[in-house]
Amino acid sequence: MRLCVLSALFLSALLEACSSSSTEAQSCSLGSECASGVCNADGTCAASESGSGGASASSTGAGTGGSLACSPNHDGMVVRAEVPLEAGLHATFRAAQNVMVDTAGQKQGDGTRSWDLDVALSGDHGELVETLSLEGQWFAADYAGASYAARLSDAQPLLGVFERSAAGLLLRGIVSPAGGPTRTELTYDPPVKVLAFPMQSGSTWSTTSSVSGQASGIVAFYTEAYASTVDASGTLKTPFGSFPVLRVRTNLTRTVGALVTTSHSFAFVAECFGTVASVTSQSYEPLDDFTNAAEVTRLAP
Repeated sequence: MRLCVLSALFLSALLEACSSSSTEAQSCSLGSECASGVCNADGTCAASESGSGGASASSTGAGTGGSLACSPNHDGMVVRAEVPLEAGLHATFRAAQNVMVDTAGQKQGDGTRSWDLDVALSGDHGELVETLSLEGQWFAADYAGASYAARLSDAQPLLGVFERSAAGLLLRGIVSPAGGPTRTELTYDPPVKVLAFPMQSGSTWSTTSSVSGQASGIVAFYTEAYASTVDASGTLKTPFGSFPVLRVRTNLTRTVGALVTTSHSFAFVAECFGTVASVTSQSYEPLDDFTNAAEVTRLAP
């Protein structure tokens, strides 16, 4: 069985994003021109208050009313405080599978790149991504200390179980939404470091983990090795708006007995919003900046 875990490992870093209709009068062409860090599709800046720049207090359990505002400082670095990692957040993404995209982007004179994922892709559809509380979940007792669960892929219903810390975001396991004899319940030892803080161009981190448990009711044991690098920075266009981003490339090598499978993905991470888009390659993709994507997701209104 091939678990499609790479395509949305980063979707857990979510913001309860406001609609792009919440705008300021200021006009823009790039997110870096706006205090909120977001330039809407209509050429106006998204508001930096009440959700556009941070998660709402009610959604994170921090109180009622008001907002936990985050204002991007555009310093080329993403720190823990600039990535919302809480249970109870949600955002809408536009998703497509097995499509052609441009992951290379356009190189700019200052060494950055610009990417355009605000394009129509075959099979595009809306996807609501949520960070779920572990309270009351059938698997909660087996992942003590974890922070939340989130769906890993648009193509499968499996959930990743994540733990947040000051230093990063860890993947503790993979589970099916329901328990029972045919359940999936896998544990990573050690947990996979999905995001590491602070991150900036050139940052690297890696994890080699033993995966064990049940996959669709069958005993499973295999190894996964993850190697991540912030390999580019620039501006990304999404259906929600334009963002200054860091691009995180993650190479995955999965070894099941004598079978070795490789793939890689890109996560585009923005200050105060977390991951605003991700692109996953097909298996055994030879190109660094590939065009044949197994899955593409990007933040949408």
